[in-house]
Amino acid sequence: MRTLYHHPLCPFSRLVRVVLAEKKLDFEPRIEKTWEGRPDFLALNPAGLLPVLVEEDGAVLADSAAIVEYLEETSRETPLLPAEPLARAEVRRLVAWFGQKFHAEVTDHLVGEKVFKRLESGRNEPDSRRIRTGYTHIHQHLDYVGKLAERHGYLAGGIFTLADIAAAAQISAVDYVGDVPWDAHAPAKDWYARVKSRPSFRVLLADHLPGMPPPRHYANPDF
Repeated sequence: MRTLYHHPLCPFSRLVRVVLAEKKLDFEPRIEKTWEGRPDFLALNPAGLLPVLVEEDGAVLADSAAIVEYLEETSRETPLLPAEPLARAEVRRLVAWFGQKFHAEVTDHLVGEKVFKRLESGRNEPDSRRIRTGYTHIHQHLDYVGKLAERHGYLAGGIFTLADIAAAAQISAVDYVGDVPWDAHAPAKDWYARVKSRPSFRVLLADHLPGMPPPRHYANPDF
């Protein structure tokens, strides 16, 4: 069986986990604490970053974008890219948007400070300036999500794609720490409720970090 090295609140790992679930591909999940610098993991990915997928034949794939493109090419179950070239380009643009811009401006400020700083260093005092910055930026991003969803139904058109998974992977990590202002962004909330209700998303809603429980609404598809 293929093995996925991941961390429950790593949004890039979450992206791959949902794609595997959408395509009904079995895998063995292994939580990796990258801050420990485990030599065996560094031998798989010298960059020391998650996620890493190891196929049954021993082939090693790293980087979430590379992994999901590989899965899309090798498993035709539940295609997650549109057939048209321009539509595929738009999906890839949005995957990059959420993996780069959203992560840098929101996820890293909120989840990074509230969860990973504590896990990596044992420090419980997050940087309030970085958190305020994350709160400021998330409103802009949720406005954008809402506009895309209202226009298309899903983010890159009328069908569910990798763009929706990439966005939901980041947003769900922030939602785990209770920092998504849903009440101020109804269109984004409606879109997320549809994504959250998909069977593939149950793998994320079951996550529970010891000593860091999610808010009550986190696992409720009808939040």
